[in-house]
Amino acid sequence: MATTIQLFKTCKRIHVLIAFIFCFSIASAQVTEEAHVNPNKPETELPPDILWDVKAYRPEAVLLKVKAIDKRGKQYDVKAIQYSDDASVLDVKIIMNGERVPVKLLVKSGNEYYPLKGITPDGNIIDIKALSERGEILPIKGVSKSGNVIHIRAISGGTIFYNIVAISPEGQFNDVKGVKMISSEVEANIYGVPIFSHVKALHQNY
Repeated sequence: MATTIQLFKTCKRIHVLIAFIFCFSIASAQVTEEAHVNPNKPETELPPDILWDVKAYRPEAVLLKVKAIDKRGKQYDVKAIQYSDDASVLDVKIIMNGERVPVKLLVKSGNEYYPLKGITPDGNIIDIKALSERGEILPIKGVSKSGNVIHIRAISGGTIFYNIVAISPEGQFNDVKGVKMISSEVEANIYGVPIFSHVKALHQNY
């Protein structure tokens, strides 16, 4: 008889535990569902993006403007974009009519160097050039490769090379480089255009 009573009490405890777990699961599901269906819950406000200027640079403190130039000759800013407190790797974009147009190194197709270009969503190629104070327009190319990093330079007269850098509003420098993720010549197709590598502004320890 005592064994029967003890068994009854044990079963009752198990049923209470099962009921508790079931109710807890239902309550948790309701909270989760409310979180999905209630769009008015406060969210953490993201800080605004920080735009870094992109310039061509030589050690003798020469800085040249870097601009995107469309087929009609209209110029657009080229910027490195900092999305958070981490400034070690930044995207490089053309700011064009309120949109951010990707900047890539294209497959060189028999040329000596890899051309730096913007690619619009409709597949148009936008030139990116360095502009001197004397009105000289310099091409910008990927000229050499170290591992998966491609060194990008503005070229004057075929012999004078300018580094391409991004400069923050506070004066911090990142180097603008091509970054190769795979070994094949074509890294990806962007809006139907085959590219050789992505382009980033990378923090360097000098």
